[in-house]
Amino acid sequence: MELTQLQSKIHIIRGEKIIFDFDLATLYEVETRMLKQSVRRNEYRFPFDFMFKLTEVEWKEVITNCDNLPESIKYSPQTPFAFSEQGVAMLSSILKSKKAVETNIAIMRTFVEIRKAISLQSELSLQIRELKNNLEERLGEHDIQLMEIYAAMEQFLEESAQKKEFDNRKKLGY
Repeated sequence: MELTQLQSKIHIIRGEKIIFDFDLATLYEVETRMLKQSVRRNEYRFPFDFMFKLTEVEWKEVITNCDNLPESIKYSPQTPFAFSEQGVAMLSSILKSKKAVETNIAIMRTFVEIRKAISLQSELSLQIRELKNNLEERLGEHDIQLMEIYAAMEQFLEESAQKKEFDNRKKLGY
């Protein structure tokens, strides 16, 4: 599975990056009902920071903001489970098929790539701020233009980071 396909399955709910149970079931090639059943049988493995169930209000907000949800999911009477990165990793211990393990590895790599991109963005922004601060100490009249260039670069990096992190999607949840 491609990195961009997996990234499109990652949403922000309650300030956390999560993947919904129905998306994981599709990736693992199992029924959502079976995935939920396995999780319920092993609830002790999924503390609140690994997995939580969306409230009806949160689910309605997701339905309103996400255009790419399957119709069958939108009208399901049950709200979905939301799995954090740790919850996805824990799923591999209860879903032991080869497909589940391969998919889990791909998902973990996707989370790592997202963290690397965010880290790189932060490092570049920090370096630009340091250069800007050094220039301010030795500020001359012609350096004002350089300061404006650095400010524009910094703004571009911040906008780029936001665009990349949220993948042109609206923030969901609280």
